[in-house]
Amino acid sequence: MTTSPMEINLASQPFRRERAYNAIIAAVCVVLTCSLLVLISLFLRERAQAADLRSVIRAQNTRLQALERQQTQFSGVLARPENADVFSTNVFLNELIARRGVSWTRVFSDLGTVLPQNVRLLAIRLPQVGVEDATGTNRIQLDMIVASERSEAVIGLLKNLEGSRLFGSASVVTQTPPSQNDPFYKYRVTVAYAQKL
Repeated sequence: MTTSPMEINLASQPFRRERAYNAIIAAVCVVLTCSLLVLISLFLRERAQAADLRSVIRAQNTRLQALERQQTQFSGVLARPENADVFSTNVFLNELIARRGVSWTRVFSDLGTVLPQNVRLLAIRLPQVGVEDATGTNRIQLDMIVASERSEAVIGLLKNLEGSRLFGSASVVTQTPPSQNDPFYKYRVTVAYAQKL
């Protein structure tokens, strides 16, 4: 009895498609290797940038320490009793020059852009010049007395002041309610003003 060649199977496992499987594994390995190379290059570049940043910080700290030493020396010279009169005169003259540089026409023009129609400006003073705000710009501190028949109008003025790019945060110092002789609410308001001197 003879068997046909089709029935004989000499392999212990059936035929598999290993060539496609090996190609997929090779492609995955190539992608992973490229990703590893990219990550290593990014790591080395970030490390170099961090080293550069550390050297810049060291240089800035050294410069800051030198400036602080210089400021301490200058403060020591200014603190001497024989220099106190010159220093106070200098401060007075600088403030006087800054006050003379304020354009009142521009102050009133800028206030006109934020002042509601039902709010009156009764008085304005310029108590401080050169007040530095959080951004480091010099500002003028305006001290105003405003009046209105309704307190809501003054609240609108405060919102307009704080929303304007020329004015900063406003605060109410005092308020006076209406009386029999005076029907107006009166408020004393201080506000930072950014007129360039």
